[in-house]
Amino acid sequence: MSSNTVSSNAISSPCIKACMLDPVSKLCEGCGRSMAEIARWGSLSEAERLAIMARLQERQAARSD
Repeated sequence: MSSNTVSSNAISSPCIKACMLDPVSKLCEGCGRSMAEIARWGSLSEAERLAIMARLQERQAARSD
């Protein structure tokens, strides 16, 4: 196996290490997740994480309008 293969145990995350909570939307300005989503991220199933990540692009677009 090559050294750059991702482990099947890796947790998918939209985090870009630019964490700052928007005071109006209460969403992270870096990734678009809510504090509740960030707090439970590690305990969510991969399917739940992927479902949230699928909605993040819409959230980011709505915030920039």
